[in-house]
Amino acid sequence: MDNHNLSFSPGAKVTAGAKWHDQSQNPVKKNMLTGGLLLMCIGAGLICSLWLFSPARGLPDLALHTIDGRGINPQSQKGAPLLVTFWATSCQSCLAEMPHLIELYHELRPAGLEILAISMAYDPPSRVVALAKRNNIPYPVALDINGQAARAFGDIRLTPASLLFGPDGALIWRHTGRLDMPRLKREIKALLDHGQAGAAFCAGRRADALV
Repeated sequence: MDNHNLSFSPGAKVTAGAKWHDQSQNPVKKNMLTGGLLLMCIGAGLICSLWLFSPARGLPDLALHTIDGRGINPQSQKGAPLLVTFWATSCQSCLAEMPHLIELYHELRPAGLEILAISMAYDPPSRVVALAKRNNIPYPVALDINGQAARAFGDIRLTPASLLFGPDGALIWRHTGRLDMPRLKREIKALLDHGQAGAAFCAGRRADALV
């Protein structure tokens, strides 16, 4: 390049600088850059959310203790359908469906159904024990003192929350809110009668319950 091409008059410098300044302040380009950064941040946030709060897809390896002092690990329940219910003594919907769960357990326990109730970490153990005894809950009731179980089962925060697992320990569906008990009974019977074929049937029926 010739040297004379590298020298500019003071006026030319001002003109060139003004031109560069106008480009940097171009509102279209500025908005595109801002929008791109925003999309990158949102995308990173979604990835983190999915990683941190993805629902459990199988029975976690977890040491729990029941209100009568027994140790229990959800993985030890493999081989039979397992319904895990998260509840609280202050949850009116939980209390309303409890008699139906007790009835379901009495009816289908001889065929192999297992139910595990887990109280929320904020629930005082003394209240959990008193309510369980008052209602003669026949299935295991575990305490989640530090919230470990709620996190392991997919970051449970609302009650009632229910998770149905197949005999192989795989999650079939997860539901928040009161259960449709007649439908639940049909699906558990399908699991008991048809094993993995029944699990596929239930998963198809309740795909909308997965969260």
